[in-house]
Amino acid sequence: MTLKNYPLSIITLSILFFVSCKSHLHPDKKIFHYNEQTGIASLDPAFAKNQSIMWAIHQLYNTLVEVDENMQVKPLLAKSWDIADDNLTFTFHLRRDVYFNDDVAFVSGKGRLLTAQDVAYSFSRIIDKNVASPGAWIFNSRVDTVQAFAALNDSTFQIKLIRPFQPILGMLSMQYCSVVPKEAVEKYGSEFRRHPVGTGPFAMVAWEEGQALVLKKNEHYFEKDSNGSALPYIDGIKVSFYDSKATEFLEFQQGRLDFINDIEATFKDEILTKTGNLKKEWQGKLLLQKHPYLNIEYLGILVDSENILVKTSPLRLLKIRQAINYGFDRRKMMLYLRNSIGTATESGFIPAGLPSFDSIKVKGYHYDPDKAKQLLAQAGFPDGNGLPVVHLLTIPVYADLAGYIANELQQIGVKVQVEAIQKSLLLEQTSKSQAVFFRASWIADYPDAENFLSVFYGKNPAPPNYTRYKNEVYDRLYEKAVAEKNDSIRYRLYQQMDQIIINDAPVVPLWYDMAIHLVHTNIHDFEPNSLNLLELRRAKIDRK
Repeated sequence: MTLKNYPLSIITLSILFFVSCKSHLHPDKKIFHYNEQTGIASLDPAFAKNQSIMWAIHQLYNTLVEVDENMQVKPLLAKSWDIADDNLTFTFHLRRDVYFNDDVAFVSGKGRLLTAQDVAYSFSRIIDKNVASPGAWIFNSRVDTVQAFAALNDSTFQIKLIRPFQPILGMLSMQYCSVVPKEAVEKYGSEFRRHPVGTGPFAMVAWEEGQALVLKKNEHYFEKDSNGSALPYIDGIKVSFYDSKATEFLEFQQGRLDFINDIEATFKDEILTKTGNLKKEWQGKLLLQKHPYLNIEYLGILVDSENILVKTSPLRLLKIRQAINYGFDRRKMMLYLRNSIGTATESGFIPAGLPSFDSIKVKGYHYDPDKAKQLLAQAGFPDGNGLPVVHLLTIPVYADLAGYIANELQQIGVKVQVEAIQKSLLLEQTSKSQAVFFRASWIADYPDAENFLSVFYGKNPAPPNYTRYKNEVYDRLYEKAVAEKNDSIRYRLYQQMDQIIINDAPVVPLWYDMAIHLVHTNIHDFEPNSLNLLELRRAKIDRK
């Protein structure tokens, strides 16, 4: 019987024992500690819908492909793949040295070899309506309806599309697409969410929800470093679930957490200078990691000309939308309100960090109050005279940023009334096209600019097309781009589309986000990436 099947009291003791590895009782153990403020709802990859679940799933499971530091797709469970001439059939050739962790779900409790049948089962499970995975959108309306997934033999897996869609490769790196064994899913049923059985660098020891999640090194993990040494280097991971950022910060200060993801707004000024660097009193004591994060923060504008709200809004006019884009200083906003965490968007909607990002080829908006006033006058509202008040919906945490923008725009003659509402209500109103001007963000689901450009594809509903933007030229370019195999050609098409969005201004881009970590100085080779995925395979811990 494995630990996962013992009574709760034994599990609790196991947690206490394993966690004590950082203490004097087991000084030889190297355990990475982090906190998950929002908790973890499931350890089933089919439900990896938010960061907290994705981070845990990434430690426990593997996907066919993954994304490197340059946001390029590279092999993982698949050692290579072929794409048919028609761009509809993708054939993956699997590694033959990957084993599932030992578990009572298998014969004699011994983990078995991963096969192509496991991949076909895992992907079929995502689109199974009885499973109701929130990741079903990856394959819905994209894969063949007769036989989408096939195991040609134990080491060859094939996926068939109904139309060319090159970004599918990046999508297969998502945690939804982690490979699971059928035996474990069937044995544990609805409790599979608590009994992960994967091939990842770590395996579960115990999970007491709301208290702690403990993982141990997978001694049979297949990956090795360039010197032939087995990964991962550390012995395990302990996740705590403090729901207070203040408590989390205190635990970090006292050395009981190894890093903090992002810095609470109330602590930013204590730790960071306005230019986004560590203050002197923290230098040498902590490491500050900053890296482009595939997220763009923006203001959305409803542009559906058939919507009655749009027909009576001044934002229906292109020149008004452009004037707003020119009418406030993004750089000053980043300096004084964001401690320079992030980069002011003066290019397109595609964020920095993606290979197709090019600030020279895609020209965005910069602060130019004279240009803004000129556009207002051309729209028939010189100095804003006669221009109705514009209502901006946001959520409370961004109220200060919205207020800054409103004050700046008032200087050019655009009166903006900010209304802070609950996030759930804002999402409801934007989904139903009931919000004309609203704060929003878009975080990459996968490392391809198509993920951001799909937000404006005219055939998409809301979500993701919250602005209800529609442009026939844009839509033709989009359809051409997603079918294009050649990366360079596809990137050029993406840039053309990005410039169209900027010119038509259905959005007001604010900033390209940044992943920011505070890390203790004894943690090495632990780097952020543009997807802000928690990567611990190569992390090292020095004994204090």
